[in-house]
Amino acid sequence: MIAISPIAENDPIAAALQRAYAASFELELLKGSERHRGILAIADGLEANIPSILEANTLDLEASREMAVSDLILDWLKLTPERLQEMVDLLRQLPDLTDPLQRVSDAPYQLSTYQSYYQRMPLGVIGLVHEAFPELGAIAAGLCLKTGNSLIIRGCGDAANSNTLIAQIMQIALTEAGFPQGCIESLSSEQGCTVQRLVTQDRYLNLVIPYGRPSLIHQVVQQATAPVLRTTMGNCYLYLSPTGDCDLAQWVITDSHRYEPDAVNAVEKILVSPDQKSSSLITLFKHLQEQGFRLKGDATLVGEFPEHLDPTRETEWQQAYLDKVVAFKVVENLSEAIAFINRASGGHADCIVTESYQESRQFATEIDSALVYVNASPRFSRHPQGSDSVFLGMSNQKGNHRGLIGLESFTTVKQVVQGDGRI
Repeated sequence: MIAISPIAENDPIAAALQRAYAASFELELLKGSERHRGILAIADGLEANIPSILEANTLDLEASREMAVSDLILDWLKLTPERLQEMVDLLRQLPDLTDPLQRVSDAPYQLSTYQSYYQRMPLGVIGLVHEAFPELGAIAAGLCLKTGNSLIIRGCGDAANSNTLIAQIMQIALTEAGFPQGCIESLSSEQGCTVQRLVTQDRYLNLVIPYGRPSLIHQVVQQATAPVLRTTMGNCYLYLSPTGDCDLAQWVITDSHRYEPDAVNAVEKILVSPDQKSSSLITLFKHLQEQGFRLKGDATLVGEFPEHLDPTRETEWQQAYLDKVVAFKVVENLSEAIAFINRASGGHADCIVTESYQESRQFATEIDSALVYVNASPRFSRHPQGSDSVFLGMSNQKGNHRGLIGLESFTTVKQVVQGDGRI
């Protein structure tokens, strides 16, 4: 029997944490079909309230414009009927996916002569700290219910009205479906819940996922005492080999920027060989500019193509633009490109365009990134076609959950040792 502290009703933040903690033990015991019923209940509730969510979002947008919030955050913040319907459709797809909690695997080592195996299980309580992206709380809620976890959402102030309404709709839907209070909790700065206060609640939180600009990720990583699954976006690199096709490179770049509103794996930096033909590069520059990209380059390329490229600062090679901006840099060879990418990229999705098998193998082997793409677009999708999963985002940290943040990222394992009753 788990000992759970009395709910601290005089402290709304502590009370929310304790409710989520208590609910996590009940969720862990539910059958997959019961958890799926909860996911479909919140999907139905959200779909029925799309007009109200859009009204709340309009209030957030108006307040943000008055406060001169950046265009980037406004893009992340602005909901549309299509964006909300995509959220609902994604939630409805979750019950059809394989239940990760049903997976059993052989343990990597055995204890004595006993049989030993691994069983997937929920983490417990997950905290989502996100910037804008009002629909992200609902997506995280679906992933948490699918994996038997409770969720605490702490959105940033720009989306206060949208976040509050979406959380309330989900809570009402789960209550009406018979789920325990605390499955989904929402906290805000208006309640006095700072990011630091939440992410230091390791007594209750089993994992914190920050989602937003690098400054938010850094803040959470620096302040958290609970485990953190660091997310990242942008600043992906592409190496255009001397044998690489510029038309293919152009498609990879533009396609990687097509997922809205957060182009997680957007290619923002291109390393090119000095052996690339000037005419091919000019064609590439023109195609990208025609599609609305702003182009930048190092001193060598700006000197050669001043009419196409603006100069870069040295610090930009390690920073995400998070916009339709692409910077070009000359590198002498593949080895120099790999070394530069390993120093400067976001470390989550980097690409090569080449016709050389040897180059592709060297790139795939030596690049220190979570995902490597060879003659392929790194475009991110939360539910890729043909995939048996839904993804929240990408992580560049090394460990069990590096790369795509999917259902298994919300689980852990326990090892079961089965004896025969003999000493």
